[in-house]
Amino acid sequence: MDREDRKRYFIVGSVILEIVTPVFRQRLEKDYKSKGLGSLQDFINSKPVIHILFHLRHKNIQCCVDSANCVNHGPLPLNYSQWDLLYIETPTPGFHHCFCKYSAKATITLDDLDITLTSLILMNCCNLSPNELSLISDLRQFKNNYLSHNTKGAITQAEYTTLFGDLTTYVLQLDPSKQDDFIRIQNRSLDDSLCNKYVVFLLEIHQKLEEIDTRIQNIGATTADIHSTSTEILSTMNINNAELKAKLEEVLQQLIKNQTNKQVDQPNKPYILGQSIFILHHEINLTLVVDGLVGFVSDMMMMDDGRLVMCLPLEHRLLICNTDGSQVDSVDVQGIPYSVTAVNNSTVAVTLLGSECIEMYDINNKLKLKSISVLCWWRDITTINNKLVVGGYNRLLIIDHQTGKMVQTIQTECRPHRLHGSGEKIFYCDTYNNKLYWYSYTDDSHNTLTLPSPPESMTTLQDGSLYVMCDDRPVKHVSSDGTKYKTVKTKGLKSILFSGSLYYNCKQRKLVTCYSVPYINIFHVK
Repeated sequence: MDREDRKRYFIVGSVILEIVTPVFRQRLEKDYKSKGLGSLQDFINSKPVIHILFHLRHKNIQCCVDSANCVNHGPLPLNYSQWDLLYIETPTPGFHHCFCKYSAKATITLDDLDITLTSLILMNCCNLSPNELSLISDLRQFKNNYLSHNTKGAITQAEYTTLFGDLTTYVLQLDPSKQDDFIRIQNRSLDDSLCNKYVVFLLEIHQKLEEIDTRIQNIGATTADIHSTSTEILSTMNINNAELKAKLEEVLQQLIKNQTNKQVDQPNKPYILGQSIFILHHEINLTLVVDGLVGFVSDMMMMDDGRLVMCLPLEHRLLICNTDGSQVDSVDVQGIPYSVTAVNNSTVAVTLLGSECIEMYDINNKLKLKSISVLCWWRDITTINNKLVVGGYNRLLIIDHQTGKMVQTIQTECRPHRLHGSGEKIFYCDTYNNKLYWYSYTDDSHNTLTLPSPPESMTTLQDGSLYVMCDDRPVKHVSSDGTKYKTVKTKGLKSILFSGSLYYNCKQRKLVTCYSVPYINIFHVK
């Protein structure tokens, strides 16, 4: 790398960090003091500001307070790290997820805000003149264009000539007193140690770190796998800055530690029936993307990467979103989707009402992959041992999704309803009695447990026990051997209103329920 190119990077980076960022902070301070607010904490804790920033981080959510001013943005410019820097979740009664659940951190100060976050707040929450708005936007864009993704830490002479002139002109329009600072920085010699630190500060690494965290969460296997994945991601970033590598490795080690702790935290003994296992974390409000008149959910599930997939039969589509309600997407279905199950990390199998076909979809690319024809009408579908299971007339049909062939038929004493595969067992129920049924591959046996009212859906927990939603609404906690049960008293699980609205994912350690469309509750393990 040319030393002069590195020096030019150092000068531009110094201008951004030592001149532009303080100018932005001063402008932000001027704005909130003009409103009679004494501190940054008071400002970002004010309802108009927290409401605006909430929707810059969260998508497709309608707030219970000031819902008329909710805005559903396309891109979400406020990342998780920035949101967590500003706000902390506070205990709030009721089942909802909006800005009323958050408050500003008591320790937040102007010095905590980098240029990206400061400019974001300025442009969205402050009273700026059109010229100020344009200048701040352009200066932020300079940082993004020349520094945010510049892993080499160098700027050529051709880039520098125009860039430095524009930087000087724009900043001085905002604050003419900075002329001497420009002269001082332009004449300074290259400080390699300080330059390395500036590379770390200026690169937009938060998004990459979130991607790494997601990848690590999804591995769920061994520390060796985690190291392999992190090495792969680091190499694709083309990082040649030793300090940045060290910073990333430090964060990766913490992520690995967190993942290891999660693996160790798995229950080594059965849960006590009826004990409080989950706590309500948040609610997703899909009002903006689901038609409240016809948008009921007939079935839902959580993929191992945390995405929710829901069947909307009357809208003829699958709805897909993250567990925080973000990144909402959908796949159009030719027919009436009724039940869904995961085949792998990107593929789901769906049954259609009144159809003899199983439809398979790639939810990443929103493509229909194929149809599997079976000469029987059914409604429900699940998976076991990498095979599809559907319910026929007094039988379970086991289908190889790769070949499309039926490989086994298991006779049952009723028409299987609300199928759920777990380990070596296939659970199901009958719409006309109070029995929970299951077939065990281990000993080729059929088993039943009588419950107080007809079961409507079930899901397996980490220890092999089940949560079963019954017609009388309170969820029942059934032992792993299926011999006994107790009513669950967890807040939010006492009155679930719709069938197919209970699903636990062992990798994510999250329980998802639908108690009133379009409201989805996400529970975390305590």
